[in-house]
Amino acid sequence: MNRGEAYHKQMVETPVGRLIVKLGIPTTIAMLITNVYNLVDTYFVGTLGTSQQGATGILFTLQAILQAFAFMLGHGSGTQVAKNLAEKRVERANTYVSSAFYGGLTIGTILLTFGLIFLEPFMLFLGSSSTILPYAKEYGLWVLIAAPFLITSLVLNNNLRYEGKAIFAMVGIGIGAMLNVFGDYMFIRIMDLGVFGAGMSTAISQFVSFTILLIFYLRKAQTTIRFRFISRELHVYLNIFKAGLPSLLRQGLASISGGILNNVTKPFGDAAIASISVVNRYSNFVTCVGMGIGQGLQPVAAYNYAVKEYGRVRKGTWFTIGFSLAIVSVLAVLTLIFPDTIVRWFNQDPEVIEMGTLALRYAAISLFFSPAFVVASMMFQSIRKSMIASILAALRSGLAFIPTIFLLVYACGLGFHGIALSQPVADFISFLIALPFLLVFSSKLKEMEKEKAENSPQK
Repeated sequence: MNRGEAYHKQMVETPVGRLIVKLGIPTTIAMLITNVYNLVDTYFVGTLGTSQQGATGILFTLQAILQAFAFMLGHGSGTQVAKNLAEKRVERANTYVSSAFYGGLTIGTILLTFGLIFLEPFMLFLGSSSTILPYAKEYGLWVLIAAPFLITSLVLNNNLRYEGKAIFAMVGIGIGAMLNVFGDYMFIRIMDLGVFGAGMSTAISQFVSFTILLIFYLRKAQTTIRFRFISRELHVYLNIFKAGLPSLLRQGLASISGGILNNVTKPFGDAAIASISVVNRYSNFVTCVGMGIGQGLQPVAAYNYAVKEYGRVRKGTWFTIGFSLAIVSVLAVLTLIFPDTIVRWFNQDPEVIEMGTLALRYAAISLFFSPAFVVASMMFQSIRKSMIASILAALRSGLAFIPTIFLLVYACGLGFHGIALSQPVADFISFLIALPFLLVFSSKLKEMEKEKAENSPQK
């Protein structure tokens, strides 16, 4: 049995819940490891001071910008690769992944060049205060140097997942993340390089991840990356953009929202920025459990929808929501019980602890709503329903969040309480809007499966 036949058998015959867990657990582990190293960054930099930790919050926004392009290219090409593999068009799949890879390399190089030229105004634009700025520039220098490797790594990572090779994607990302933990300790604690060392550790780890993922891809994937496969057809890039638009909106609006959040928080002082940085990093750590399982659904939904196995798409979607909700709920309850302890792990400043505890309590409540709209957006994206996926992706990251934070902070005059409440309120609004889309489409999938069975030649 060749790779293509084995892949088809895996996607359409393995019990759908088991398949999603099989593909989702490695992705979840990789995301958890990645978020652990983000938390370790936050911890080590937090030992240097409040302003230094605030710099990690500023650069979190820059990383979201890079990830916006990376996930757009990775999910966009991955969706098209899954479709073309289902149609036995391997060379066409090669075109999509090669075009996305080299496109990401180009975008990363452009962002690196202009980011370094305009480093200081860029950090100020992202919400840096005058006291945070020197540290933001030190960290941002390395984030920008790593930009081409970060983007291309995530393109490779996502395409490995869409080909059912989630374990290799996990190993590539995981090794780099663990290396960053060691690098933080070495450069900050042993070599006393401060924020500069934390940034350098991040850049080195991302280069290592890129190298490992490229080796895995060239040796294990059904498709391959070659310069000769770069497409000169505009519609190839439009297809990648269309399929990847929800990811671009999700991450892109997250970066815009992050910049707005930093600027709105700035008048409350460096402690407020540092506390929000801690809460956002921790919340992303918990949310990534739901997103990891959701990413296990993506290749399953993309392939099965292409071969008209609609029942598997419907069952897989609801299984993923339920499984993610169960895990996230446990973590959310623990967060509600021990918010002050969690904040103290990362910062001992009494003001940061007080603000962070308040914000983390609110954030824990919002975690109960996230699995439904996150999984819904990923499912619609995978089956190439880009318009619905884009709307749902844009809600939490911008369309609901941006008006909410201005309304709560300025119109309602809630101050820092408004800042802390803005994301939970936006998440609840996103849940209320996503649920009808899910219910209606689930019913449609059931009808399509019934119609397929009635028209089957066996009937």
